[in-house]
This record gives sequence, structure tokens and C-alpha cells, in this order.
Amino acid sequence: MSGSHYFSSAPEVASERRPITVSLPDLTLELTTDTGVFSHGGLDKGTRILLEHAPPPRVRGPILDVGCGYGPIALTWASRRKRLPVWAVDVNDRALELVRLNAQELRLGNVQASRPEDVPEDLRFATIYSNPPIRIGKAELRRLLTHWLGRLTPDGSAFLVVQKHLGSDSLQAWLNGQGYPTTRVTSVNGFRILEARPRPETGEGTDSGRGTTS
Repeated sequence: MSGSHYFSSAPEVASERRPITVSLPDLTLELTTDTGVFSHGGLDKGTRILLEHAPPPRVRGPILDVGCGYGPIALTWASRRKRLPVWAVDVNDRALELVRLNAQELRLGNVQASRPEDVPEDLRFATIYSNPPIRIGKAELRRLLTHWLGRLTPDGSAFLVVQKHLGSDSLQAWLNGQGYPTTRVTSVNGFRILEARPRPETGEGTDSGRGTTS
């Protein structure tokens, strides 16, 4: 049934919270997951590859996790960059509840969990990290990605992890065709990490020299 999908706003499957441990080379997070959210049984392979192999933010500014689930990406980067605001965005209200709970338990005051429509329209992000919801369908996925890529700062970057057999190479070509310069950062165990940049015209009339890497 549609309400059981993790990309539904209100999953119909009964709640069954459970603790999990997310162990990364630089930190360990004790988190709570629940049924009805993406990969509730533990950290999925794609997200782990993104967290272990994606570069750190290239410029300073707000960080965004698109399709946050219970929050492993947002909470990891909030722990790594405690002075930066981190936004965790999802359409799944159960997932957002978990992000808020996990952030509170980890004492991370720099995390904001929000539905997409509740993100302030004038807010721009320096870095996006996402394991995008491929299974929502190609058309919807493209709309989602172009919406959030349009919210990058002129010197920002989006790091996306996508399996090769689920269309990472064709997605890279499509993003380039839409005017978003997109390159492959690395390939690990059949997953690609893509880096997408804003359309060049986004930076017209703005100060794009705020910095490069840190």
C-alpha cells in the first residue's frame, strides 16, 4: 500500500522504534530508527559510502540533507561541523520526528528538521549531501534535484550518491545537460558519488569569491 512507503508523509506501518549504532572512521552515533522510514534496520551501503568518501564542505555555510530519513547524514555532518546549521528535509513526518529525537539525544543544537515546503524560501545552502530517493520515479526525482540545486550558493556543491545500476551515469549526463556542471568524485562498490554545481548564470552579479576549500 502506498502509505507504507518511506516517501509517504504518514507511513501506515505500525511504529516500532529500535536503537542502532552508526560507526564511521571518525565518529560513532547512537541513533533511534523506526519502521516506515528509509533503511530503518541500519545504515544502508550508499549512505555509508557517501559519509566515508564524499569531500567535506568546500565553502562555509548551511548544509542540507535531502531525503534525510532518520538522519544519519544530517547528524553526522552536524557532529563534524557543529558551528554550521544543518537542515534535514523529508516528506515523511515520522522520519522528521526521529531526526529531532536523535539530535536532542546527541545534544546537537545545529540541526533543523523540516518538510520541504517549510524551508525558508530565501535560504541558500553551501553544501548538499544526499542519498536521493531514486525509487520515487525519474520525473519526480529530477524535479526534486533541480529544485534543491537551485538553492545552492553560487560557490556551493551538492554531493549525491547513486548506484550505477540505478542510473548514476545517466543522471550525471542529464544534470550536465540541464546546465548543472556535474562530475564523478569517486566510485565505490558500484556506487557513484557525483558533485553537482549551480548553473553558472546563478553567480552573475554576486560575489563568488567567498572561498574555495577549507
